[in-house]
Amino acid sequence: MAPTTITLSSQERAELEAWKRSSTTEQRLAFRARLILRLARGEGMNSCARSEHTTALTVRKWRQRFAAKRLAGLADAVRPGKPKTYSEHAEARILAMLDEAPPKGFARWNGTLLANALQDVSADHVWRVLRQHRISLERRHSWCISTDPEFAAKAADVVGLYLNPPEHAVVICVDEKPSIQALERAQGWLRLPNGQAMTGFSHCYQRHGTTTLFAAMEVATGLVKTGHYRRRRRREFLDFMNEVVAQYPKREIHVVLDHLNTHKPKRDLWLARHPNVKLHFIPTYASWLNQVEIWFSLLSRNALAGASFTHTNHVREAIDAFTAAHNQSAASFEWTKSEVHQSRPKRYVSELRN
Repeated sequence: MAPTTITLSSQERAELEAWKRSSTTEQRLAFRARLILRLARGEGMNSCARSEHTTALTVRKWRQRFAAKRLAGLADAVRPGKPKTYSEHAEARILAMLDEAPPKGFARWNGTLLANALQDVSADHVWRVLRQHRISLERRHSWCISTDPEFAAKAADVVGLYLNPPEHAVVICVDEKPSIQALERAQGWLRLPNGQAMTGFSHCYQRHGTTTLFAAMEVATGLVKTGHYRRRRRREFLDFMNEVVAQYPKREIHVVLDHLNTHKPKRDLWLARHPNVKLHFIPTYASWLNQVEIWFSLLSRNALAGASFTHTNHVREAIDAFTAAHNQSAASFEWTKSEVHQSRPKRYVSELRN
């Protein structure tokens, strides 16, 4: 049987030459392009095989594939792959099992428990299905529902101050962060048996007391004023507020607060002595409406978390240093919420899947 003659069109030759020269072409495709170009020039199978360091059988295979399907014949054949081990029914059983209570003695499901309960499904496939549906068995959602019957009115009052404050008035967010611990942690270098060294701190720590922080943030500028106290009582709160109010003589001051009992006694003589101050209370269980809470989060992450202190004075110094650094480049927080609603608990995992 005479060998198949390879005759290329100008378009096919140009395509094969491009595959051959391109640095991004897969090597197996470039190899097949070189074979066809050699055969089109009239080289024999044995000569072509020697030049490309392959066998004559391989050359014959790709010559026949090209003759039958042209350029498309040089692509890899479709491989069906290994058949599925588990059907869609197994996936449905895994998801349905998540709605059942875990075995006695366990607080929640994990991949191994699910596989053991189903008996005929491997733990690897269980985890594969969970990843496919983006289900994390370790993650837990939490929520805080405001039960304040005046939620809408209070939220509108506070958000209105943020978005459209009264002219020539100062809007301040005030809150306290009590019981900040001064924890001393052993730090230094640790030499490992393999000769390497690592730095860090021991899991053991020693307590050196606590301190309470009061903070007031000016909404328009982001500037923060702090005060340090040993306790969190009405007298400490009023002492701090006296310092805050003294910064804005003869100006109307609007203060955003939460419902802590030290903030709102039944008969407030202090407010009577400061008629230019008006208090605005956020709804119960809605601390996210108080912008100073955002600053407390920045303080904890950047100055307190993982730090080592041998005295409460050192904690106060660290807070003051961070406050000074923050105030140098302070800016108002951009309010991005277009609508404010009472929080609602998130649905269970099964409802989220549906």
